[in-house]
This record gives sequence, structure tokens and C-alpha cells, in this order.
Amino acid sequence: MTIAGGPTIHRDRGSAGEVLLLLLLGAMFVLPAWADDVKVLNADAHYPEGPVWYQNKLYYVEYDRNTVTIWDGKSNTVFSSVPGCGQSAVVPTVRGEFLTTCFDNGTIGRISASGKALPPYTHDRDGNVFVAPNDFAPDKRGGVYFTASGSPGPTIDGKVFYIAADGTITQEASDLHSANGIAVSTDGKILYVVETEDHRLLQFTIGRDARLSDRRVFLNLDDLTQHVVHILPDGVKVDSRGEIFIGQSPLDARAPLAGRIFVVDPTGKSLRTITVPSPSVPNFALDPDEKTLYVTANDQIDKAPHHGKVYAIRIH
Repeated sequence: MTIAGGPTIHRDRGSAGEVLLLLLLGAMFVLPAWADDVKVLNADAHYPEGPVWYQNKLYYVEYDRNTVTIWDGKSNTVFSSVPGCGQSAVVPTVRGEFLTTCFDNGTIGRISASGKALPPYTHDRDGNVFVAPNDFAPDKRGGVYFTASGSPGPTIDGKVFYIAADGTITQEASDLHSANGIAVSTDGKILYVVETEDHRLLQFTIGRDARLSDRRVFLNLDDLTQHVVHILPDGVKVDSRGEIFIGQSPLDARAPLAGRIFVVDPTGKSLRTITVPSPSVPNFALDPDEKTLYVTANDQIDKAPHHGKVYAIRIH
């Protein structure tokens, strides 16, 4: 999740330079998703984010409405509402409840299986608070990693925390620049963490006790796109083949490459892009057979209520 706060850059439409740029970008990336592959599940979402597919339903949050919403294959219904939370992601737990990252009030919200709000987590076991909790990544131990973006701007104080299966929370990484999307590799050995303000994706080695080590840069999105534009990476997911999907939240709806999800292999090599009709594509979730990508997207990226849509895109 990225909250747009900078100035919007306006460009003239149809200039010779822009046409040349688009031709270059077309040569750089293959676009496998076309209109026939795209279905709108919710045409009136208010900053949809942080989706997860669970028990044949799509759960996602609407940040501007402070809700968790469910799409059951036919309609969208509100599952939970907590004013002031500013939900940016939702995830089920092995304890039978759901967690939400409350970006605005600095807590990890807890929701019962019936949608009832439970007492939130407010700090880890050592008393560290969560500044702008952002996204989740469950592991195979029954635990969940989550990012806390930290202070906006140049301050580098983002963190990664871990919620163990018993609910114990520990801080596992610090000094991250706008920590954002997060995902565990297919084999459970690598944690991917987005640093939005540095335009890159980091890797950590996951130890047997869920501790993190060997921090390194995996991929710079500006390098991936040949520095055509500064990419502000957002959500990240990994499929069963190890392919890595990276979303983005541009500050300008007309920016080159807006609306594209980047897909790379485990070495960071570009495989393809998926084009979505909306300019901002912060996050997504795969269904169990990995044939459909559920994308939370925004059309109104510069001010509230951040009108957007939820899409289902056939990718295989």
C-alpha cells in the first residue's frame, strides 16, 4: 500500500516523444492480459487492497471505507468494519481468526470467524510499536510476517515483524525504506520485502526459527524497466513455480507503465507483464489453481475516496 502524497506530474498526450516511448515499452514487455481476460468484480471499491483467497471466497480490504469485504463468486458483502483502522491487508490465521494491518492507527486488527472485532495487537513482545502496518505474508509454520512501513518521506524506519502460531510477535528486520509488500518463497526459505521509496525488492534468508538473515537486494524495478520511469513497487506474491508478481502504485495515472504488474523468475529475469485497465495496481491474490489473478486496483490515485475496482484476470 502506498499513499500518494507527492505532486502529480502532467505530460502532454500524443507527443512524438511519448509515442516513441510507448513503442519502446511495447518492445520491452509482452502483454498477455487483454479485455476478454478481465472481469470486474467490484466497480465501486474505495481503495481496495491486500486480498487473499480463502475457503472459496475472496477477502479484501477497502482502506477508505475501513472495511474487509468478501466476494463469494456472486456479490460483495462487508465482512468487518472498524472505523479508524485504515485496513491495508487481511489474512486468515491457523487460530481461526483473521488479521488486518491497520495502516492508520498502528495496530494489527483481529477479527473472529464471524466478523466480530477482537482486541488488536498494539506492540511486539519487547514493546516495539507498529508504525503504519502494511502487508502480510503467511509461512508454512502457521505464522505470519508483516511489514510496518514506518514514517513517510526520507526517514528509513520501516520494519518486519513476525506473528508466531501462538500469537507471540517479534521484530525481525529494521531500517527499511517504506517497507511494503511481502511474500514467502515457495520453498519457505526466502522472504521478499518491497522497499517502495528505493524502488526495489529485497530478499532475506528465513531460518528454522523464522528469524531473518542475509539481507540483500534482489531486484531494482527501475533497472528492470531500463529507467523509463521511477517505479514505486507495492504488493508482491509468489506462485507455486517460484514466479514473482510485483504490483505498483504510480503517483501519476498517465505515467509510463502505469497499470502493469511485473512478473519475474527466481533470478529476477523479466518474464512478462500483466496489464490492468486501472493505473494503480497495488496488490493481488492468486486462486488455488493459479489460473486467475484477483487484482485490487485504483483509478483515483491522488485523493480520497480513491475510487477503484477489483478485477479477476485469467492468466493461464
